[in-house]
Amino acid sequence: MTETLRSHGPVAAPTATPTSAVGSMPVAPAAGIAPSRAAANQAGAHVNANAYAEAQDFLPLKGIDHIEFWVGNARQAAAYYRSLWGFTPVAYSGLETGVRDRSSYVMVQNDIRFVFTAPLTPEGEIAEHVRRHGDGVHDIAFAVDDASFAWAETTKRGARSALEPTEIGDGVDGVLRRSAIHTYGEVIHSFVDRGDYVGVFAPGFRRVKKPAAAAQGLSLLEVDHCVGNVGLGDMNRFGDFYRDVLGFSQLIHYDDKVIHTDYSALMSKVMTNGNGRIKFPINEPATGKKKSQIQEFLDWYLDAGTQHIALRTEDIVTTVRQLRANGVDFLGMPPAYYAALPERVGDVGVSMETLEELGIEADRDEEGYLLQIFTRPVQDRPTFFFEIIERHGSRGFGVGNFRALFEAIEREQAKRGNL
Repeated sequence: MTETLRSHGPVAAPTATPTSAVGSMPVAPAAGIAPSRAAANQAGAHVNANAYAEAQDFLPLKGIDHIEFWVGNARQAAAYYRSLWGFTPVAYSGLETGVRDRSSYVMVQNDIRFVFTAPLTPEGEIAEHVRRHGDGVHDIAFAVDDASFAWAETTKRGARSALEPTEIGDGVDGVLRRSAIHTYGEVIHSFVDRGDYVGVFAPGFRRVKKPAAAAQGLSLLEVDHCVGNVGLGDMNRFGDFYRDVLGFSQLIHYDDKVIHTDYSALMSKVMTNGNGRIKFPINEPATGKKKSQIQEFLDWYLDAGTQHIALRTEDIVTTVRQLRANGVDFLGMPPAYYAALPERVGDVGVSMETLEELGIEADRDEEGYLLQIFTRPVQDRPTFFFEIIERHGSRGFGVGNFRALFEAIEREQAKRGNL
C-alpha cells in the first residue's frame, strides 16, 4: 500500500482507540505455531494487560503534535528527509519571516510532523545543544485541549517548567497556545493547543507554497513510539515521572535477563498513556562484559536523550525497499536468524526470502505479530536512529528479536571501536 501525502496544513490530533493505535485487531497464532510457542517468544517480558485502563488521563493527551530536532543545518536536514524519507516541507521560519536566531523547517508525512531547527548564530541554547549533543531530539510535543491546564496539572505533580503558558498570535490566523515541561536530559514536552489557530504551523512560520517533490513509494503513517535512554539507576525514576506527572501506566517491563547478549545488557520499561497513542520505552544500561548500546549512546550524546523513534507503516516491504533504494542504511541480520525464523513466528504474511533480502525482523506474541527494522544512526555520532514497524495485533516491541538485534548493534559498535 502506498500512501499519498495529505494536505500541507496542520496535522490533525489523533483520536484513535488503544487497539487502533497499535495496529489491527488481535489475530490468532499462525498455523503450526502453538500458543505456548508465541508465549515462549515473549519469555521474560512482564506485560500489564490493564495498562490502558490504569492510566490516569487527567489532561488528557490527544497524541503527538510534532517532534522537533535541533540540528546543525536545518536546510540540509529538511532536504535529507524530503529526498530519502518522503517528507514534504510545509512551513518555514527564519530570517525571511523575521526570526533572527534560528531557522526551522516543518516536514509532514501523513500523521507524522517533524520540525528541524538550526541556530543562526554561534551563541544561544540551540547552538550549545548542537555543539554538545550533535543533532538530536529537543521536543516531543503533545496535542492537548488546554495548554494552561496541562502545564498547571503537571507542574503541581512535580514537573519542572520549561515554558509557562503562552499565547502566540499574528492577528491573522488566530492564537496558538503552548506550554512545556522538562523530562529526561535536555528533552522537553510541549503542550500545544491549536483550538483557536488555523495557520500552517505556528506564528512566525510561512507556508511553503511550491514544495520540492518528496520521495515517492513510502508509507510512513504515524509515530508508534519514542525511546529514551537514561543513565544507570534512572529508568525507575523516569518511569515514575511519566506515571505520577503525566498519568501514564507501565505497559511492559524487560529486565537484563531478557535484553542481553554475551557481552552487554540493558533494562527497559514501556510507559503508555490511556488512549495508547503515546508510548515511551525508557532504557538504562546494565552491567555486562562490554559496553551496551545504551552506554554508547550516553557516552556520545553526553546526556540522557531520545535514542530512536519508531514510525508505523502498513507496508513495511515496499517502504523499506524504497528507503534502501533512496540510500537509507539499515542494520542487517545474519542468515542464522532467518533460518530459525519460520519455526519461531510461522506465517507473517511475507516470505522468509523477502524478509532476509530486506533485513526485516519478525516477532510473534499471543496477540499477533509484528515486522520491524532499524536504521543505522542517521548522523555521524552513534546516537539517534529510526525504527520502521508494521503491527498485526501485537502490542509488543520485538522481544524475540532482542538478542539478534543487539548482537547486530554490537558488530556496529565494534567497527566504531566503541564496544
